[in-house]
Parts: sequence; C-alpha cells; structure tokens
Amino acid sequence: MDVKRLFLIISLALVSYLMVVQWNKDYGPQAQAPVVQNTLPSTASSVGSTTSEDIPQTSANGDLAPATEASTSLIEVRTDVLDLRIDPKGGDIVYAALPQHTARVDTPEIPFVLLERSKNRTYVAQSGLAGVNGPDASRDGRPLFSTKQTSYVLSEGADSLQVDLNFVQASGVQITKRFSFKRDDYDVQVDYLINNASDQAWSGYFFAQLKRDNSPDPTQAEGMGMVSYLGAAISTSEEKFDKITFDDIQEKQVKRESVGGWVAMIQHYFVSAWIPNQNEKQEYSTRATSRGENIVGFSSPETVVEAGEQATLGSKLYVGPKIQKQLEAAAPNLELTVDFGWLWFIAQPLFWMLNLIHGFLGNWGWAIIILTMMVKGAFFKLSASAYRSMANMRRVGPELQRMKEKYGDDRQKMSQSMMELYKKEKINPIGGCLPILIQMPVFIALYWMLMESIELRHAPFMLWITDLSVKDPYFVLPILMGASMFIQQLLNPTPPDPMQAKLMKMLPIVFTVFFLWFPAGLVLYWVVNNVLSIAQQYVITKRIEGGGDDKKAKA
Repeated sequence: MDVKRLFLIISLALVSYLMVVQWNKDYGPQAQAPVVQNTLPSTASSVGSTTSEDIPQTSANGDLAPATEASTSLIEVRTDVLDLRIDPKGGDIVYAALPQHTARVDTPEIPFVLLERSKNRTYVAQSGLAGVNGPDASRDGRPLFSTKQTSYVLSEGADSLQVDLNFVQASGVQITKRFSFKRDDYDVQVDYLINNASDQAWSGYFFAQLKRDNSPDPTQAEGMGMVSYLGAAISTSEEKFDKITFDDIQEKQVKRESVGGWVAMIQHYFVSAWIPNQNEKQEYSTRATSRGENIVGFSSPETVVEAGEQATLGSKLYVGPKIQKQLEAAAPNLELTVDFGWLWFIAQPLFWMLNLIHGFLGNWGWAIIILTMMVKGAFFKLSASAYRSMANMRRVGPELQRMKEKYGDDRQKMSQSMMELYKKEKINPIGGCLPILIQMPVFIALYWMLMESIELRHAPFMLWITDLSVKDPYFVLPILMGASMFIQQLLNPTPPDPMQAKLMKMLPIVFTVFFLWFPAGLVLYWVVNNVLSIAQQYVITKRIEGGGDDKKAKA
C-alpha cells in the first residue's frame, strides 16, 4: 500500500469518527433528557384517571360508575429514598420518584421517576376495597379520602413515617387507608383499617394492581443495544417467575390462584411489585383496558366484618431499584426480576464475584477488568488448546494453498489431500472451534449480567467514562474493540475460500459499528477479553511457528 492511499484511509477514518461523535451530540439518545422525568405533579389530572375498568370485576360489585374525576390536590410524601404523590380519590400512588437514583448522570438534581400519571405516561400503583360493601365498588365512584395535611416528610432522626387517609361510608363504617414507610426502605405497607360502627355486617375484599400503558422504557434509551425485558410478571407457588408481556395481556386475560406470591411490572433496572400476605390464598390476574392499558394485580379473599368489630386488610408495595439484597428481603423470589436470562445459574455466581471484587476496589470498571481476567484465567488451558489448533492450521496454510492450486475444482481430491495432511500433522480441524463453543455460555452469561445489573448505572470508571451503563461518548472503547478483533484475525488462519476471507475481514468493522451505542461496561469487558486472548494466542502462535513448541500437538 503506497503512502498516498494510507494517508487517504487515515483521513477518511478520522473524518468519519468526528462526524459520528458530532451526530451523537446533536441527535443521539443522550441529547435529550427523558421527558417523563420533568413532570412532578402537585395537583391531580384527568389524564389517566380511574375508570370502572380499573376495579376488579366480580358479581358482587354490581353496576359501577363510569369514569371518576381526579381530585384537585395530591398528597405529598417524602422519605430519604422515596418521593410519592397519592391521589386522595381512591388513594392510588400516581407518582414515585427515587431521590437516590438520578434521571441522568449529568442532571443529579433530577430524580428518576418510576411511577407517574401524565400525558407522557401512565404507570400507577392502585389498591382498594371492592365487593358487596367495598367503597371502591360504589355507584358513586371511588372514595374521596380526607387527610389532616397534604404534605408529609420523614424527619431527621425518625425511622418511620405514617400517613392516614380517612373515609366514612354512608352506613357509618369508618375506613382508614394507612401508608407506612421506613427509612432506607423501598417497601410501602398499605393497610385498610375497617371499623364497622354500623349495625350490619360489612363484606368486601382487598385488591391491588399495577397499571401501565405501552410507553417505552425510559431507561432503555440509556444503553441501547440489547433490549431488557419490559412487561408484567407473576410469582406463584407453582411458578416462581412467569413473565407476561404486554402483548399477552392484550390478547387474553390470565387468572391464577396461589398461596403466597406477588405481581410486578418490570423494566430495565427498576421494578414495582405488590406483595400480599404470603400465608393467604390470592387470585392473581391480568387484563387490558379499552384504552389499551395493561393491568396486573391480585384480589384477596372476601372478608366479613361483623357490626362493632374491626379488621385490617392490606399488602406491601415495593417501588425501587432491582438490587438483589433488597428484593430478597422484600419477598421470596422477587430477586428473580433481576433477569439474567436462561443462563442465570452461571450469571449469578459471576455477579457475586463482581460484587465481591467491587467491595475491595470501589470501582465497577476495574472490577469488570479483574473479573474478566479471572474468567479468562479459568479457561486458560481450554483456550490454549484452541489457539494451538489455530496456530497449526495457520502453519500448514501455505501447503493448503498449494493443494488448492494443484487440484483446482476437484473437490474430492482436495478434501482427500487435506485429510491426509491433517492426519500427518496430527491436526484436528475443529479443535479451534470446540473449546471456544464450550466457553460461550459463560461469556454470554457475563454479558447479560453486566447489562442487567443496576450497580453499573451511573457508575464512573475513569477519565471520560463517567457512566458504565451508557455508551462511550467518544467511542474510544468500541474502536479499541474493533482494532483488537482485527489483530486477532491476523493471528488466525486465513480461510481457504476467498469470499469467506473477505467476509472475515469485514467483521471488525461491522462489530465496531454495532458496539458504538452499547453500554461502556459491556464494551470494556469485550476489549479486555480480546486483549487477553491476543496475548495468549500470540505467544502460542509464535512458539509453534518458531519451533519452540510441539508443532504436532493435538488441539
């Protein structure tokens, strides 16, 4: 290649790189903040307001009222980890922000919003009392609760906070909807305290559900590349974790009964889940509204409160990040919402090791590097076997080329001569593939583990990498990854088929473009893995080609 051609190629590559960087600044997914993060309601809106479709339908409900208008003032509740808005019309949580998890790394003052009811998105946590005497099944619509104040804050030094919403039915039954919060806890205990001050028995049942429209996952745009699951999930005694997509909800209604379990709405990094009494039998269900919204929830058994008696019905709500320790503490099997895919049994130990390494280093980027080195070390001998096979194939490459020129299009003689050569040199032609295939499940599991772990969200590495969960802003890591793939190809045997050889040369370019918008933590893993592979393969190849190793070693 002459100097002029080399100069043109380098210039073209540099201009292309600068164009991609500028395009990313102007039009990339990081150019705009997620619109859902800027809507903090102080008053309720008719957008996404409750309709009769939101209440679980049973024969005991009778004819429900049509749509009910939302009240004009929301109840604000703030703890150290939650910032909620409760609609007194029904007592639903219509907004939930997480102060300890920001919307974007460059806007630390804006918290991430998980639940909201706005023109942008409908995603709310609903609960109530239905049945014969349930106030949420009344012809007058859902109950309008009263409170002593409209703003509650977990004060310094306090470990808990209690918010009571009060309602008195026409019959005289007094109902208190109580929200209980704890410091450093994403669990919200929601209880209905029923005081039957009437002269007749009260009958009803508790229900809780999550309602979400089909809007995209606001956190998915941060990483791009592979898409994390967005949809509902149900856990029962028979099936610990069953994902139910929005398409499935729209197609047919699901009903299941189980003692224990939970329902959840899952997205990348965050989850909301209703967790009922684990000792009672519940009816879990999904359904779609006429507006196309998706509902997953449960209904508890009918409860009868005799005149003059009291009862408490309720459930726990988890609204927060998918941190495994906190999910395990909240409910059995809730940690399965951290979805590592079908290779979870490999990914889970890898996450445990990554978390352990981070405990010593304090940096998730370096923890990824050390973990990749450890995984590579575990497969050192297996990789060496593959690289020896590749090196031997590379060594006999000139002889294979001579055979091709000698036999031309006579494939039968060509194949026969190749087999004789492999037998003579004691080379296994598939010896380079089998060890790599054996390692693939581990690397795929590691890949999914890095993509799904919220611990990497907004986690800085060094220099310009300030967030391992989003793409490299200057695409340095993807370029290094592509360069490492190109170097690896130089060490591999050249395919005998010219067309195949050309396709192989294009792979580094294709993968570089593919990885441009992948999270930096994932690309860092690939770069480190490729560099370690190059070092090992280079040493083995040079030994075999230089006669310093057994040329006839079996791969």
